[in-house]
Amino acid sequence: MEVWNAFIVSIASVWNDSGFQALTIGNVIMMLVGCFLLYMAFVKEYEPLLLSPIAFGCILANFPKTGFNDEMNVMMAIGFGIKYEIFPPIIFMGVGAMTDFGPMIADPDTMLLGAAAQFGVFIALAGAMVLGFDIKEAACIGIIGGADGPTSIYLTVKMAPHLLGAIAVAAYSYMSLVPLIQPPVMTLFTTQKEREVRMPQLRPVTKFERIVFPVVCTIVISLLLPPVASLVGMLMLGNLFRESGVTERLSDTAQNALINIVTIFLALGTGLTMEADSFLNVKTLMIIGLGLVAFIGGTAVGVLFGKLMYVATGGKVNPLIGSAGVSAVPMAARVSQMVVQKYCPGNFLLMNAMGPNVAGVIGTAVAAGTMLAMLS
Repeated sequence: MEVWNAFIVSIASVWNDSGFQALTIGNVIMMLVGCFLLYMAFVKEYEPLLLSPIAFGCILANFPKTGFNDEMNVMMAIGFGIKYEIFPPIIFMGVGAMTDFGPMIADPDTMLLGAAAQFGVFIALAGAMVLGFDIKEAACIGIIGGADGPTSIYLTVKMAPHLLGAIAVAAYSYMSLVPLIQPPVMTLFTTQKEREVRMPQLRPVTKFERIVFPVVCTIVISLLLPPVASLVGMLMLGNLFRESGVTERLSDTAQNALINIVTIFLALGTGLTMEADSFLNVKTLMIIGLGLVAFIGGTAVGVLFGKLMYVATGGKVNPLIGSAGVSAVPMAARVSQMVVQKYCPGNFLLMNAMGPNVAGVIGTAVAAGTMLAMLS
């Protein structure tokens, strides 16, 4: 009998110490959300390199009694990489090493298209304030429209860390849905004649221009908007590794091994913030909806500004490249090329679209820096 009682006590002790005893409906729902995101990543191939660690982090975050937030462990250390803004700048260095700024340097006018596409950020910001978000929360929601996950995370950690999970999921989800979201907006605001415009081949860019550009860009933006010096500085450092011609090993490391490792930690850490208590609320749905508004607004304004340039240049600019002003590099530029090919086979505008696309990366960082400077 004593053995039986001891056995019962042991079973009860194991049950009381287990996660099953503290599991809530909210935890179960969030685990299902994580499984759904895994399905989208692996089966539908929507940004699998990003959504898969976010999804698994979401599942891990909703296991009760793990102690992830109570004592120092690897999960808390990963969280520090986000909290103290270590991961996003390193991601930007890798992006810089992969980015060719040549098309933008060859045609500086396309920087205006990258700037115009950032208006979607401020459209969503205004909408978020109308719906009751405070100004800092609204700014973080608006930046989703730039289609730049690291910048969204960087700004949110500084201004509204409690919204990090929802904003990161929305940002990366819409980045993966660029080929579905943008084409209807692009065709809605353009005519067949405008879609058929053939743009001239870009001029060659000298090595001197390629090296001077990131240096000058870093100096100007960092002095103008100090809060984003780390983002822009690391972006341009990575680009210098690419363009110098003497740092191939550093460039290769930045754009391959390093960015892949840091992406795992950044995405996993983001997923770990998706706890049921902070994620399952009406605000999350509002953020996802406003993020879509921001993204559609940015695309629309980019195309409309492209139409303005079409008129100003006497029909020499194809307005469709304006949609590439969001900073989903190089996917947005490829979508511009895809839509052009659909209506005018044989018309190749990919390199022309890369100009506003890489300008959008800088533009989103500048928009984030402006918000930080004004609201911090």
